[in-house]
Amino acid sequence: MLAELTYRCNLQCPYCYNPLDLGRTSDELSRDEWLSAIDQATDLGILQIGFSGGEPTLRANDLVALTRRVTERGAYANLITQGTFLDDALLDALLDAGLAHVQISIQAPERELAATIAGTDVHDRKVETIRRVARRDVALTLNCVLHRLNHDSLPEVLAFAEREGIRRLELANVQFYGWAYRNRAALMPTREQVRAGAELVAEATRRLRGAMEITYVLPDYFEELPKPCMHGWGQVALTVTPDGRVLPCPAATSITTLSFPSLRETSLRAAWYESEAFTIYRGTAWMPEPCRSCERKEIDFGGCRCQAFLLTGDAAATDPACARSARHDLVAAYRDAPGEGAWVPRRPDPALR
Repeated sequence: MLAELTYRCNLQCPYCYNPLDLGRTSDELSRDEWLSAIDQATDLGILQIGFSGGEPTLRANDLVALTRRVTERGAYANLITQGTFLDDALLDALLDAGLAHVQISIQAPERELAATIAGTDVHDRKVETIRRVARRDVALTLNCVLHRLNHDSLPEVLAFAEREGIRRLELANVQFYGWAYRNRAALMPTREQVRAGAELVAEATRRLRGAMEITYVLPDYFEELPKPCMHGWGQVALTVTPDGRVLPCPAATSITTLSFPSLRETSLRAAWYESEAFTIYRGTAWMPEPCRSCERKEIDFGGCRCQAFLLTGDAAATDPACARSARHDLVAAYRDAPGEGAWVPRRPDPALR
């Protein structure tokens, strides 16, 4: 379960997958409501709970209490943060509560470029946090979302990770949901950037085998076959939003034709097993052609439902990222002729500027 504690954030990253209409999610679940959600999740059999946002450490006191409850219930507690508020006191409290893993993101390895992308200069604070976590007895992953603006800095990202002794590095090319979808023209990498990046990561993976695990996620737009949506819609994962809606994937609210159950109105078990939002695209019976006859239908499950909806207006359509889709041209147009120009930044919480 991904527990999105808040959508508030002091950064303005143009690739954020959070919803564009952040004002609709300002009524955040209370601590007690989140504690209940954790109890329901572990009763349901969920083994790992990740805390994210926005920036989850903005709810520091609640985060410690929730981490402790996850640990008490025998699940694995994971924090996904951009790191600017994770000071020594909070980190020690979280570790004492049983936090098992921290993922910290950087926008770029260079301060100036990182500030341009984030909309504020917090790079040095992030580096301090990375070093702070690295000194503790806790698993650490460094994450950098790649796009046209920072892709050419990939050699420096790898060098930074080596210099800081990072054992696990995640290089995820931007996936186009939320603000990233709105900013596709500015963020779409070029074919040459993606090719060079794949070659560079392959070489680094060989060289650093045993010292650093590197995950390089290609953008959907540059592959011929789609990725499975969350390993299958409503099959292994769920997300709870700050206002309590239960989603089959973090970007599911982009499908405006679906209504998602709320923990303020129903149980997590009922949401998972009974709600239309979870059952409508579960399995393979819903699939149209060519997915229904495809030998990969139980491998990629027709691809991403959110991407299908954003590009075609039909969440049941074959993911246009698939070369077998009748609408693959929609992906090819952006992939082969990326646009130019400025992006629209994610709106930050004014109180955090």
